Amino acid sequence: MAYIDGFVIPVAPGKKEEYRKMAAEAAPLFMEYGAIEIVECFEDDVPDGKVTDFRRAVAAEPGESIVFSWIVYPSKAVRDEANKKMMEDERMKPKGEVPFNMQRLIFGGFEPIFQTGSSKIEVADEKEREPA
Repeated sequence: MAYIDGFVIPVAPGKKEEYRKMAAEAAPLFMEYGAIEIVECFEDDVPDGKVTDFRRAVAAEPGESIVFSWIVYPSKAVRDEANKKMMEDERMKPKGEVPFNMQRLIFGGFEPIFQTGSSKIEVADEKEREPA
């Protein structure tokens, strides 16, 4: 079953193109290690909430923009192995200044429970899911 890594990232002011370039350069490595889809989204309509929001989630500073991103793997096992290999891969080391504060990036792994649309991600039904 598919597995998703999700990210919310505060990007420094004026660094959109640098972030896009960094993501585009890293994408083939993720694909090499088993990712089947990568989506990087730069904020367009991200409202400030009354209780919580994307900016608060990453302690965004004035002028920073939010990136919402996800990587689809065919399974959690493939994702776990990919992450291990990427941590050891010299090509994953940043070249120059990173356009965001890595300490405020948030991420997590997610098991799909429902999907509709044209993407081909396999989603487990309730009987296949392990208890939370």
